[in-house]
Amino acid sequence: MTWTVETLNETVDAELRALPHEMRARFARICELIAEFGLEHMDVPHVRHLTGPLWEMRMSGRDGTSRALYVTARDRRVVVVRAFFKKTRRTPKREIALALRRAGEISQ
Repeated sequence: MTWTVETLNETVDAELRALPHEMRARFARICELIAEFGLEHMDVPHVRHLTGPLWEMRMSGRDGTSRALYVTARDRRVVVVRAFFKKTRRTPKREIALALRRAGEISQ
């Protein structure tokens, strides 16, 4: 069974659309890699564990750095719960808190 990547809702879709084109392309490529090779074979620089159930997809390019925060759900699903353009070295605690709140909405 292969992995699938989906977004939580239209809000997350809008956050992804707000990212620069280059970042959206990198996000799409990471999603393709997850589907092709499996999440269990992904690691830095593409994904990294943050805290608890929360992980991040790491996209960087000429325009800067962005992140897509996600959790895994039943049936090999990756659910993106937050996407944002990163302005600081560390992922802000408010972004992590928002992502964890949104992750609580996922029906396993």
